[in-house]
Order: sequence, then C-alpha cells, then structure tokens
Amino acid sequence: MIDYARYQTLHITRRGPGDTVLDIQMRAANGKLPTAGHAGHRELTEIWRDVGADDSVRCAVLRGEGMGFSGGGDLALVQDMANDFDTRSRVWKEARDLVYNVINCDKPIVSALHGPAVGAGLVAGLLADISVAARDARIVDGHTRLGVAAGDHAAIIWPLLCGMAKAKYYLLLCEPVSGEEAERIGLVSLAVDGARCCPRPTRSRTGWRRAARAPSAGPSTR
Repeated sequence: MIDYARYQTLHITRRGPGDTVLDIQMRAANGKLPTAGHAGHRELTEIWRDVGADDSVRCAVLRGEGMGFSGGGDLALVQDMANDFDTRSRVWKEARDLVYNVINCDKPIVSALHGPAVGAGLVAGLLADISVAARDARIVDGHTRLGVAAGDHAAIIWPLLCGMAKAKYYLLLCEPVSGEEAERIGLVSLAVDGARCCPRPTRSRTGWRRAARAPSAGPSTR
C-alpha cells in the first residue's frame, strides 16, 4: 500500500467507485496559488511513480487549489537555483524526471486547469492524457521571462500539440494562452466553463465511474 500521507504539498484523496480515482490537488501555501518550493517540486516529480505502482488506482486527476492551477516555482527556489550550483543541478534533474515520470505512468492522467497555469504544474498538466482547461485559464510557459530557454516539456510537447509556429510564438514571447484559445490550437484536449475546473470537485458520479473504468495499464496515449 502506497503511503500518500508523506506528501505535504499535495492533498491526495480517493474518489469514484471503489476509491479507484486518485484526486491530486496541488496545495496553495499562500492561499492564492500553488507554488513549487523545494519540497513541492520534488513531490510533484515523485507522485507519478507511486501512481504507477499503486494497483488500486485506475486513474489520476491533477488540479490546483485556490485561485489557479499552478504558479510555478516560488521565489526562494528560484533564488537558491541562481546562487547554488548543487541546487540548480538537483532541480534540473527533477524537471527531467517529472517529464519522464508522467510519460511513463501507465495509469490515465486527467488534468483540470483553472486560473494561471505556469511552471512545474503546467508540465504535468499538458503532458496528461486528457487536459481540460477553463476557458478563462491563463497558460504561460514562463521560462524566457527568467532568462532561460523553454525546455523540459515545452520543447517536447508544445510543437506536437499546437504546431511549431504557434509553439515558437507563445514560448519565445511568453504570451499567455487562454483556455479557449488553447483548445482552438490543440494545446489542451477540452475547454469548459470555469466552474467545471474549480478547486472543489464538481464531477458527477457518472463522471467518476467513467474515469474509474479507464484501463488500469497499457500503452501511454502521450
């Protein structure tokens, strides 16, 4: 049995028939947006290994708490990366592992994006098998605003999802993409009214049953 209680920055509950849907909510430490500090970045990287190893889970849902899906790395993490090579190397490795762990997870992953969606949370959100965004969500890669290349997931998945021209435009300029526009260009699977991507689950029992009936293992659709 996987001990999910060890995760401090992720609120993890079970839903659906037989508690087979794992609901993963990124906590908003400041009451506004979930941001990734040292622990949060590490936990968001590791959770997908546990999801894959847990035979009682048939599907995972990733969402954010508070006013948005993800606010990216917190200022302390960014400052530590800038000042310390060992920290920078560790976070770079975690960023790589986050991409591979989501891709290699053999359980279907659904993401629900509302409000701002930036940083490590966005990595998992866009790599999910099914990504659902509120129409007024604001998706921003954010790397070039920090003076670094748009790497990790962006170089892999954005050109495949929305085409090279759109990917270059939004990644190089750090232009925000609304959920509605993201659906139009193919960056997300579906755009819905904001209430359906809100922090509190609003899915019907039928919706959870459909998620729980998803195959528990097999080739990734990513």
